[in-house]
Amino acid sequence: MGYDIHITRREDWWDEDGPEIATHEWKAVVESDADLSMIPAPSEGSGPSQWSAVMTTHPDEERLGTALHWASGEISAKNPSDILVAKMRQVAKALNARVQGDDGEYYDE
Repeated sequence: MGYDIHITRREDWWDEDGPEIATHEWKAVVESDADLSMIPAPSEGSGPSQWSAVMTTHPDEERLGTALHWASGEISAKNPSDILVAKMRQVAKALNARVQGDDGEYYDE
């Protein structure tokens, strides 16, 4: 079990309807951010469509949670470190989105 934090444009991350973050927007943010590096997506048919990125500038933080995962129009991280939460706020700002925890709380600056 873990606690997820989400980057979303929806009123609440769990809403089924609402504005989504497109894969091309997510990829563009990762490409323009020196702290992030895209992990290759799984090959077609090998699982759910998901585009993930990791923080490359804080390798010592890897065990604390440095991966961001795009799926179904939002980006999330399981048990993110404080460093990753700060990065999530930057990414959210670039995407005109918000950072929200599993319980609905917002991580605004």
